[in-house]
Amino acid sequence: MNHQDYCALVEKHRDKILEAERYIWTHPETGFREWNTSAYLADIFEAAGYTLTRAGDIPGFYTDLDTGRPGPKILIMGELDALAAPTHPEAVNGCAHACGHNAQCAGLIGIALALKEPGALDGLCGSIRLMAVPAEELIEIAYRDSLRKQGIIHYLGGKVEFLYRGYMDGVDIAYMIHASARTDKIFDCQEGCNGCIAKEAVYGGVAAHAGGSPHLGVNALYAASLGLQAVNSLRETFRENDHIRVHPILTAGGSSVNIIPAEAGLSTFVRGASMEAIQENNQKVNRALAAGALALGATLTVSDRPGYAPLHNSAALKEVAKACMVELVGEDQVEFDNSWTCGSTDMGDLSCVIPSLHPHIAGAAGRGHGDDYRIVNPDLCCVLSAKAQVLMAVELLRDGAAKAKHVIADFRPRYPSKEAYFEAVDQFMTDRSLISYGDGTAKVQF
Repeated sequence: MNHQDYCALVEKHRDKILEAERYIWTHPETGFREWNTSAYLADIFEAAGYTLTRAGDIPGFYTDLDTGRPGPKILIMGELDALAAPTHPEAVNGCAHACGHNAQCAGLIGIALALKEPGALDGLCGSIRLMAVPAEELIEIAYRDSLRKQGIIHYLGGKVEFLYRGYMDGVDIAYMIHASARTDKIFDCQEGCNGCIAKEAVYGGVAAHAGGSPHLGVNALYAASLGLQAVNSLRETFRENDHIRVHPILTAGGSSVNIIPAEAGLSTFVRGASMEAIQENNQKVNRALAAGALALGATLTVSDRPGYAPLHNSAALKEVAKACMVELVGEDQVEFDNSWTCGSTDMGDLSCVIPSLHPHIAGAAGRGHGDDYRIVNPDLCCVLSAKAQVLMAVELLRDGAAKAKHVIADFRPRYPSKEAYFEAVDQFMTDRSLISYGDGTAKVQF
C-alpha cells in the first residue's frame, strides 16, 4: 500500500471519527474518573476485533496489533480526560474538554479502524500498541493523592502510572498528536516543554474572635497572603534558560468573617526545563512560603508530589513525523523548530526512557484551558491527525523497520531504566513541616 491508500483507509471511517469527537465532547470526565469515555472507546475497539488489556481499577486500556513479523513495538496514544472547567459554556457537571483530548480519542479510533482493514499491515514488521490513557491533566491533586494513599495508583499522571504498571514494557517508540488553536500552521512541534512538581501548602493559625479578641489569634490567611507575596518577589531570580513557572492559588482562607482563620491553603506547580532547576527553585519557593508563616507565627506543612518530567522530543522521530506531515499538507503548513514551551505533560516522563514525540495539529480555537476553547475543525484535528499517525507507523515499520531502528539507535535516555527514573522522581514525594518553634526561636527547613 502507498500513503494515499492508508489515508483512504482512515477516510473510510470519517463518520465514526467525527461521531466520536462529538460524543466525547458532550461527556467530559476528569482524570481517573473517565469510566464512560473509556468504555465508549473500548466498545468500538472490541467491535472492530481488538482484544483489550484494561487497567481495571482505573480507566484506560491498551491493545496490540501484531504484524506477524519480528520488529520494534511502537505506541500510539489518546488521552481520555477533560478539565474541571465550570465556567465553560458547554461544561457538563463542571467539566469540559478545554484542551481537546476528545479529538485525540476520536483520532485514535480512526487509527484503530484503519489498521484493522485488510492489507493494512502488509509489508510492515513489529507491532503497534494502541492505548487510551487517563489523567494527563494534573488537577484534583487531593483526589488523586487519596487514590495513591489507598494503593490504587502510585503516581498522579496517567502515563506515569501506566509506565509504572508495566503497560509500556517492550515499547520502543511512543507518540501522539495534540490539538492546537494555531491558525498559521497545521502541524507544529518544538524541542520540548517543562516538567513540574505539584505542591500543597497548609498554614496553621489560631482561631479567635475577629472583633473582640483578634490579638489572641494567629491569622493563617494573612500568613498565606505574605507567602504569596514572597513567592512573587522571587520571579526576578529565576534564570531565563530554566523556564521556571510558579503560579500558586489560594485554596482555603477561613470559614467565617468573624473568626480569625485558623487554616489557609495554597496549591501550585513549580515548573522548569530540568529536574535540577525544579529542585533548586522549589527550595526557593519553600523558603518564601515559610517567610509568611514566620511573620505571623503560623505553622506550615508542605506536601510535594512528583508531577511530570520535562519533555524532550526525539530528533530522529521528528524527522519521520515531519516528512509524513509535509506530504499531507505541504511544507508551508508544517513548523518543526527547537523552541521550548512552558506547559507540562506526562509525555515528558515517557521521553525519559523511550524515544517520544508530542507534536500538535490545528483544528481548535480559543485559549487552551480557557472557557472559549473548542474543536472547530474536526477534519483537521481528528481525521487528518489519524492519517498522520498512521503514516508515521507505516514509515517506521516498513522496509524492515529501518526508520524505527534509526530512531531507537539515536535515542539517549535520561535514565538507564524506568526503575532509575522512578527512583529519581520519588525524591519529590514528601510531606513535611517547614517550621518548628522554640522558646523565642524558630527553625526553618526548606
